[in-house]
Amino acid sequence: MKRLEAKKKKTKEIIRLLKKYYPDAHCALNFETPLELLIATILSAQCTDERVNIVTSTLFKEFPRLEDYAERPVQEIEAVIRSTGFYKNKAKNIQSMARALLEKHNGEVPQNLDDLVGLAGVGRKTANVVMGNAFNIATGVVVDTHVKRLSGRLGLAKEKTPEKIELELQEIVPEKDWIMFSHWLIWHGRKICKARKPQCMTCFLDEICPKKI
Repeated sequence: MKRLEAKKKKTKEIIRLLKKYYPDAHCALNFETPLELLIATILSAQCTDERVNIVTSTLFKEFPRLEDYAERPVQEIEAVIRSTGFYKNKAKNIQSMARALLEKHNGEVPQNLDDLVGLAGVGRKTANVVMGNAFNIATGVVVDTHVKRLSGRLGLAKEKTPEKIELELQEIVPEKDWIMFSHWLIWHGRKICKARKPQCMTCFLDEICPKKI
């Protein structure tokens, strides 16, 4: 119990500093509607956010309605999203997801984690992204490659899989910070705590980091 309380205290200090240094942290994917965020997040699997934003700037113009994804030939979706990788599977999932929204959810992205996970191409991570950033509902902590790496380096999580890491983080991160916590870590991972060459000499978390690199 003492160890858990100590970890919670450390996490609170980490959050204080992250919040101070990254006051403008936000979701890196460009979107205007829950549907656009859902599609962008599906496309982000094994692809950079920068590339996804380039692709969706065209995709969202060519497919302005949910019905477009559901009814137009899947090859048309493939042609636009090709550069995101695994484009055939992603296009198939996006079309299946769109049809399910029309058939089962009145054409709306559901504000429910279980319903989201039930859609093609949507796992818990994607569902958490949509719930948190489209609806401002905290259902968990998004664990991407940056969050996984930094959670280990900072000594916040010992597990190796995203699902188990999320459970560890939920135990020590206040629920009010679940949505933003991943954004703060992602920004820190991109700017300072990089995968290959972490810039420890300029890191504001240096004094409380166990440096498990």
